[in-house]
Amino acid sequence: MSDLSSSPALELLGITCAFAASDGGPPYTAVAETTLHVAAGEFVSVVGPTGCGKSTLLNVGAGLLVPSAGQVRVFGEPLHGLNRRAGYMFQAEALLPWRSALDNVLLGLQYRGVPEAQARSQAEDWLARVGLSGFGDRYPHQLSGGMRKRTALAQTLALDPDIILMDEPFSALDVQTRQLMENEVLELWSARKKAVLFITHDLDEAIAMSDRVVVLSAGPATRPIGEFLIDLPRPRNVAEVRHHPRFMELHTRIWDVLREEVLKGYQQQLRKAA
Repeated sequence: MSDLSSSPALELLGITCAFAASDGGPPYTAVAETTLHVAAGEFVSVVGPTGCGKSTLLNVGAGLLVPSAGQVRVFGEPLHGLNRRAGYMFQAEALLPWRSALDNVLLGLQYRGVPEAQARSQAEDWLARVGLSGFGDRYPHQLSGGMRKRTALAQTLALDPDIILMDEPFSALDVQTRQLMENEVLELWSARKKAVLFITHDLDEAIAMSDRVVVLSAGPATRPIGEFLIDLPRPRNVAEVRHHPRFMELHTRIWDVLREEVLKGYQQQLRKAA
């Protein structure tokens, strides 16, 4: 296995994803010749217009989707099949409704064959780390939206992945709960310094959390069109950092690149709806 310090944690190299058209027409190219890398311990966010292929890239990095062209490398090694060094936190609700919060966190550990007593101890520890100590016996319907997201976060992190993939995980939360979750993720990330690839449509969120922000073009055939180093001091509070002069400068620079692509994406959505 490659040394963690010698290779990026995750590399997407020349990735193209094309899908067959349902009407028998030419294939639809969602992503074209995209190269993206995340270093070990780096927090990278990807922003772009709605429907531009952000989640497609994340699925490629997870090994859930085989690209039409290009290669995925994990710590220098070609990826074949599922990326077992990655944990994936989905946008949609992914907790099993018939399992308690504790049993949901246990699930991945059980699949990996961790002895029951050890798995239960790890799951309880992670529930406590995300502020849910004492809530392990609650079922998803008994938890608030923010508590369900905390459970999903514990479920992902309990597996101690070297890479964390997050697909707009907080988009359905209210502003206050969302900021609490963002700060919790940053605190946990700071303690463990895993590689994070974070998909979001919220530019403020991307700047507040990241070491680097990558901007994608509008689809079809999306590709990176900008990359920005986020040199704001850490540790960060996501609400307070938005008032930092450098934050506002970075927001202006990135939005100058992103704005035209968002308009293109919006016009495409209007044409589809017409």
